[in-house]
Amino acid sequence: MKKTNTKVTNCECCGNYVYDDDYGYYVCEMDLDEDEMRLFMQGQFRSCPYFQYGDEYRIVRHQM
Repeated sequence: MKKTNTKVTNCECCGNYVYDDDYGYYVCEMDLDEDEMRLFMQGQFRSCPYFQYGDEYRIVRHQM
């Protein structure tokens, strides 16, 4: 069995995964194509090229 080097991402930790007041649920702010959106909606989006760790305190730690 060959092991692949795919980056496993968790949308809940991503800075692009934000709550949309209009829809009333969390959405991805990135412009996903059809295949990416299908995987996102199924919860199978494993190697997202847009993943950014959503650490809101990163800037504060940098300023210290």
